[in-house]
Amino acid sequence: MPFTPFHMGPGVAISAIAGILSLHLGDTCGKLPGFRTSAPRPMKQHIHALAQTHFHAARRLDAMPRGHPARRRHGHRFRVRLRVAGEEDCEGARVRLAEAAVALDYQDLDQLLEQPEDTRLARWLGDRLDRSSPFALDLASTPFQGLTLDGGGVAHYWRRYRFEAAHRLPNVPEGHKCGRMHGHGFEVILHARADARPSWMQHSRIDGAWTPLGEQLHHACLNDLPGLENPTSEMLSLWLWKRLSTSLEGLSWITVRETANAGCHYDGKDLRIWKEQDFESALTLKTIQDGIGQRRLHGHSYRIRLHLTAPLDAIYGWTVDYGDVKALFKPIYTAIDHYRLDHLDGIEDATAANIAGWIRERMGQRLPQLDRIDLFETPDRGVLLSWSPDGPALPA
Repeated sequence: MPFTPFHMGPGVAISAIAGILSLHLGDTCGKLPGFRTSAPRPMKQHIHALAQTHFHAARRLDAMPRGHPARRRHGHRFRVRLRVAGEEDCEGARVRLAEAAVALDYQDLDQLLEQPEDTRLARWLGDRLDRSSPFALDLASTPFQGLTLDGGGVAHYWRRYRFEAAHRLPNVPEGHKCGRMHGHGFEVILHARADARPSWMQHSRIDGAWTPLGEQLHHACLNDLPGLENPTSEMLSLWLWKRLSTSLEGLSWITVRETANAGCHYDGKDLRIWKEQDFESALTLKTIQDGIGQRRLHGHSYRIRLHLTAPLDAIYGWTVDYGDVKALFKPIYTAIDHYRLDHLDGIEDATAANIAGWIRERMGQRLPQLDRIDLFETPDRGVLLSWSPDGPALPA
């Protein structure tokens, strides 16, 4: 059925990555709905290295019910993501992750592990990583399902769904484009903590909870559904949580992706929105040892993701308008896109961690709801800078 898991296109596939947009509001930014005019509270920031790798492997899952296709020998292109607390060296993290995963590449997993389902694979990889720093690990056996081991080693299974729907936001100011009837191919990712049932039942129980909601949402006008008269990403996240928290035991995280570069997370406590953008920049790293390629002038296609946490605006039904985030980020974007980052004032060395810190310093007053920046130099490595009191949440 159309609202079941789907295969992502290349523009959506980099989930732990980043961006933002354009428009100038000048002196009006402090008067925008949902924006505080006071300076942000200073908070200790935390750096995390982000890394990603893939491996290809075959397996059989004999514990699956009789007749299930996974009982036959089959294969996957597994994707693994790693987040290491307290580390800036994203390339080092990427190398360590790749070295751990290479032992599984093009292997028959049944020869290495008894019942090589996703949880055992993730824990096998985690056991081969340096445990001197806390880390979270995410394993996806397909683009639409996987599991995350959080910093405490707790497994959260996840499934990704898509539905096609129309909506309009009835309370936005006159002339706002979202006030017109339009539509999206929405994505929803549901995380749920593992319960006592066998691992092969974890994804199917998420499917069972999602299916009746997917049937309501797919090929619908969201404004017509009770409780979604003002269907912002935030209101849709709350609507889903209210219905799933009673039917899906251990629900831990909902992600609603409204477009390829914007969406909302909800964990039952805080609403967090995010906005992504790519920029193209050059640099040379001054402090890296001689003989390493990054000492030479080179460049990256960067992706940045800005995360914001704020109360829900009772009138507009959002925390912060994605368009306002776009407008307030534009001066920073203009300063870094198609420029040399090592020539920026205030940058001693253009590492990903230093660039993220440089952006935070310049965005803190303009966007006080900002509490996390993800910055990727490549699809396989980057950094996460967080100053939220709760720290970063699950990878999405």
